[in-house]
Amino acid sequence: MSNSIYTMGIDVGGSYVKGVILLYDSENGSHKIVDKQTEKIRKRNPKDVVVEMVNTLLDRNKLSYEKDIKYLASTGEGEMVERKTGHFYSMTTHAKGGIFFAPEATTVVDMGGLYVRAIKVDHKGKVMDYKMTGQCASGSGQFIENISRYLGLAIEEVGEISLNADNPEVPSGICAVLAETDVINLVSKGLSTPNIVKGINLSIAQRVVKLLGALNAQSPIVLVGGMGMNVGMIQAIEELSQENKKSNYEFISHPDAIYSGAVGAAIWGGFRYFKLKQKQAAVVA
Repeated sequence: MSNSIYTMGIDVGGSYVKGVILLYDSENGSHKIVDKQTEKIRKRNPKDVVVEMVNTLLDRNKLSYEKDIKYLASTGEGEMVERKTGHFYSMTTHAKGGIFFAPEATTVVDMGGLYVRAIKVDHKGKVMDYKMTGQCASGSGQFIENISRYLGLAIEEVGEISLNADNPEVPSGICAVLAETDVINLVSKGLSTPNIVKGINLSIAQRVVKLLGALNAQSPIVLVGGMGMNVGMIQAIEELSQENKKSNYEFISHPDAIYSGAVGAAIWGGFRYFKLKQKQAAVVA
């Protein structure tokens, strides 16, 4: 039996579908991302987006689903992935993906579309403990996306624009509706877009730092999920952490942070594939 196989990981979120093809190595754990893709769902059926993504990744790499892909693992809204081999809980996939991107990390912060999770992990990416925000959307990537739309910004612009802030004002609202009202008021007061966006980032960063304190987190900490690629958000988290000497953490970011769930699913899929093969071999023997 070959030590290297192709697996796929599909992470279906509220706004985006993320997919990867992984070359999984069972002998030394030197897994490699072969290809990756992100697709915004918009108003389409997520199942159709998943099908199109899987086919695109396969075609682009001249691979056959039936012959070459040994395990297709889903995470997030797994019911949207019709051809999946198995499904994995999103906390475990983001934890595993975080350690893939930053093997030295002891804490993974998953900053997704609906909530933020601070996850304490061991060196293999196993979840040891966690803390997470509630369902309030003002502490999530979805809130940033909504506000960026209101401000006339592309979501890709938000991070860089906030770096130009010189006098940010943090929204006081604790839920999405109240916080959005605050932002409308800030616009009417003539506050600049960079200062508004930086204030929003600081608001969410406060929650992240608070979660890390409640978890008794240790450095280094890797930031994953969609907001883990937002340079303005990373800056805000680092600033607030440095202000509090008790929580002056070391943070790690990665350009592929949005793929943490998909990568983690693909890795867990490979692990499960070889475990099943071992059991089957033992039964035959």
